[in-house]
Amino acid sequence: MPAPDPLETRPLRIALLVYRGNPHSGGQGVYVHHLSKELVALGHHVDVFSGPPYPELVPEVPLVKVPSLDLYRPGDPFRVPHPREFHSLADVIEFALMCTAGFPEPLTFGMRVRRVLRDRRGDFDIVHDNQCLANGILGLLDDGFPVVATVHHPITVDRDLELSHATSPIRRLTLRRWFGFLRMQIRVVRKLPRIITVSESSRRDIAEQLGVRLDRMTVVPVGVDQTHFRPLPRIARVPGRIMTTASADVPMKGLVPLLEAVAKVRTERPVELVVVGRPREGSIIPATIERLGLEGAVEFVGGVDHDRIVELYAEAEAAVVPSLYEGFSLPAIEAMACGVPLVSTTGGALPEVVGGHDDTALLVPPGDSGALAAAISRLLDDPALRTRIGAAGRARVFERYTWAATAEGTVEQYRSELRARAFSARAAQGRAC
Repeated sequence: MPAPDPLETRPLRIALLVYRGNPHSGGQGVYVHHLSKELVALGHHVDVFSGPPYPELVPEVPLVKVPSLDLYRPGDPFRVPHPREFHSLADVIEFALMCTAGFPEPLTFGMRVRRVLRDRRGDFDIVHDNQCLANGILGLLDDGFPVVATVHHPITVDRDLELSHATSPIRRLTLRRWFGFLRMQIRVVRKLPRIITVSESSRRDIAEQLGVRLDRMTVVPVGVDQTHFRPLPRIARVPGRIMTTASADVPMKGLVPLLEAVAKVRTERPVELVVVGRPREGSIIPATIERLGLEGAVEFVGGVDHDRIVELYAEAEAAVVPSLYEGFSLPAIEAMACGVPLVSTTGGALPEVVGGHDDTALLVPPGDSGALAAAISRLLDDPALRTRIGAAGRARVFERYTWAATAEGTVEQYRSELRARAFSARAAQGRAC
């Protein structure tokens, strides 16, 4: 019997890259935390390389900090660094791009992490890029590293939705400049050998909008921490309370249509909305709340830990994902894991993730405040429906979405890429002979 191929069985040494790993805002920090934790549980060695804000990791996962000028730090965004803070060309480029309304972090993180990894080729079997897609990532290929990348969804969708909601030519010009990094990302992603994405919807959209061949992409859904996101029977539901987790100022997240829906529902019954997230200074959200007469009916909760978020889900009679588009939606499966009945739009991958209408969620068209209002009212009026959909949603998440399965599927892609490289190397050697 032939000996097993070490490539198929031995633990892997993985460099997991994330250009910003904030654990409390956006999904990158959540993805890196749970994926690295489960990869280690499978017996692999993972080093996380991150720019600020840095992710929270389990003790078994070393964090290699890749410092930047951190120009968007909370409380001091768009700051002007002291001259003594400039140490490299990447620092100069980072500041110059910010000053000209660009978003520099993917580009400059790629430059820095390539420099950090250049002399460590022997330390890692594979590099896993989490949607940085910078020139420096291609440079790692040139340096001999096997590379795979996760693309959660095409950021071109974010850009196009932001542009469609822009209220002036100056705003549109600024947005085009801010999203200028997409030209680099599109060029890079087309050259990477293997792409992981999180849903079939994202896979199709990446192919259509970024020009990546379908046969180079594999779907590995993300998971939810089911030991943490769970029902809390000791906490009573608050009558008429609904909850959403949304970036308040991002049009793609659909908060304005949800506010309009809440205003419609309030003409018939008392209802209150809890939003996990806060509007930024200059946001249109406070004026929208005033226009709709929702003062006192909307509470914004920011900076809360995961324990409090689970409690907020337990207090809500319904959760809403009002997004115009999602490549997956962690908030959707977190709410479902908590047993909260869900109203969701059909934007992007949401139907694929949350399941069928009237089964595991109530589904409505994106941007349709009337349909949102009707679905919310239907849930609030029908305790039996809430119980049935909440239980069915939790069962769906329990069966389909675990971080352990995410890690296992990701390792399969690592080994597939290593096999492909080994095959190419043997073929090249054969031609040379």
